[in-house]
Amino acid sequence: MEEEIELALDKYRKAGEILAEVKEASVSKVKEGALLLEVAEFVENSIREKGGEPAFPCNISRNEEAAHSTPAIDDPAVFGNNDLVKIDLGLHLDGYIADSAVTIDLSGENDDLVSASEAALNAAIEIIRDGVSTVEIGGAIENAIREHGYKPIVNLSGHGLARYDQHTSPTIPNLRYEHGVILKENDVVAIEPFATNGMGRVVEGGNVEIYSLKKAKPVRLSAAKKLLKELENYQGLPFARRWLSGERLDLALRTVKNTGALRLYPVLRDEGRGLVSQAEHTVIVKKDTCEVTT
Repeated sequence: MEEEIELALDKYRKAGEILAEVKEASVSKVKEGALLLEVAEFVENSIREKGGEPAFPCNISRNEEAAHSTPAIDDPAVFGNNDLVKIDLGLHLDGYIADSAVTIDLSGENDDLVSASEAALNAAIEIIRDGVSTVEIGGAIENAIREHGYKPIVNLSGHGLARYDQHTSPTIPNLRYEHGVILKENDVVAIEPFATNGMGRVVEGGNVEIYSLKKAKPVRLSAAKKLLKELENYQGLPFARRWLSGERLDLALRTVKNTGALRLYPVLRDEGRGLVSQAEHTVIVKKDTCEVTT
């Protein structure tokens, strides 16, 4: 049993090592006038070239956006010189996931907002160990963000990671709640603070480019049947519409969606349209500390 656990942890470590390299390389690609689509494809292709698979589509969220924004097919959008850009990327090796994020401020005017989420991430990492409560972690994150003069986003959180499951228990809140859970040695979790000068709560936008397959359901359309077979390859992990191929794609995707087989991931933005920064690392909980894999 111990040997199996260590083998799994080694895969988490290797996934994190590769993802850290890809994240570092991606930062230099984010510049005024660059296509968001080219950056997303650079991230995803780099992951594949290094022996992994994307654990989810590369999220490129700008300004008031916090999560679930990824370019569409042939997306013409480019970065502006005032954009506050969040790159959230994930990789898996045989289902073992690494998840990390970084904020890039193209305006040069939001250094403190960027620092707020980074400081919150560091404050959480400093106290994570076997036996720590998520109440303490949430409190450390909240305090660090508020000390910078910003608000944590209350309805976004960090999360556990499991094989082929990028969002599982425990939930790691970004503020102090009254009740929580205790982290245990060898838990693998993503710590993911979001800071904002807005409302501190996200709401859904209308645009959806990211989906995951909950459970395949019968369809009659031939193109939809072929699409379902393609989707099963992702083993429940999220995928982007631009990753898909085949005839009559829009109709096939709509047909599968109408059966209730898909989970949709709408873009999330701050309710007050304030700017949002994000920082994230994947960590392995150890007896007296934690190990950052990304």
